[in-house]
Amino acid sequence: MGVPPTVTLEEHKISKNVSRCPTVLDEHWTFKTFKKRCRIAIVRYEDYEIEFDFIGIHPAVANTFRRIMISEVPTVAIEKVHVLNNTSIMQDEVLTHRLGLIPLKADPKLFEFKAEVDAEPREQDTLEFELKVKCMYNKDSNKNSSLAEDMYINNYVYSKHIKWKPIGSQKDKFSEENLGPVHDDILITKMIPGQELDLKLFAIKSNGKDHAKFSPVATAFYRMLPEISLVKEVEGEAAERLQKCFSPGVIGLKKDNGRVIAVVNDARYDFSSRNVYRYDDLKDAVVMRKVQDHFIFTIESVGAIKPDDIFREAINILKDKCTSLLQELNSL
Repeated sequence: MGVPPTVTLEEHKISKNVSRCPTVLDEHWTFKTFKKRCRIAIVRYEDYEIEFDFIGIHPAVANTFRRIMISEVPTVAIEKVHVLNNTSIMQDEVLTHRLGLIPLKADPKLFEFKAEVDAEPREQDTLEFELKVKCMYNKDSNKNSSLAEDMYINNYVYSKHIKWKPIGSQKDKFSEENLGPVHDDILITKMIPGQELDLKLFAIKSNGKDHAKFSPVATAFYRMLPEISLVKEVEGEAAERLQKCFSPGVIGLKKDNGRVIAVVNDARYDFSSRNVYRYDDLKDAVVMRKVQDHFIFTIESVGAIKPDDIFREAINILKDKCTSLLQELNSL
């Protein structure tokens, strides 16, 4: 079987008619220029998600923050499960895996990292929970109903059935409202009358490098700010075709002396569409690039930590890493 021929794509070439603005990649990096250019602009903030622009940084730094948020910002998650009784249809291993993935609303700053995995649980490094549920027939149910939720009690086992069991003086330091699952309606398993669960759950502090269940984010990613330029005028039917080549809001249509002309409204909403290169009469009218020092960050928290706090903690972790490196260098 032969090697397929190499195809050179020239769709990304920069037109000579368009000047390129200098970025952080064009000059020697200094802390002075970093302080001058670096800024953050919050675009959207919701309960579990934030979108912001990180401007004036090197791509390596942007990727550093992404990796730290995913794998080094610590959270608290269920690490060990003592199965005292499980007569449900779900195997012990699958059940414990599902329990470990339930996000817990516990502030990791209030706990220590456990020195040894097999060490006895202490109030400084462990949270203990109990999951004790038994499925029974509902004697007061409607006899004409065949729905499981009417016929049975505790047919569905949810995260709300997980109850906190204080260790030592934890009851004086924490409240039950601030501990436990982030969401009460996470389905764990289903049971029928005669089946029951009796489990002890132990949660500890760790990070995503240990296991993905400790990662505070459902996703954390960035993309460079798109930059779109029209190097020649596009009008009429061609302008309408050009508008359809991009995401809504990127290309607009402007009326000028009875003519319809294409204009760039907001390149931010472009997601690197290449549809324009399907048309020979349009592909040379557009130049698409990326602003190399302008990153659009999106952080989606699993709910244990607010998304902006995740980013702040990533900054602190990077700061500690830099301090540690400087100390090592000074000690040589």
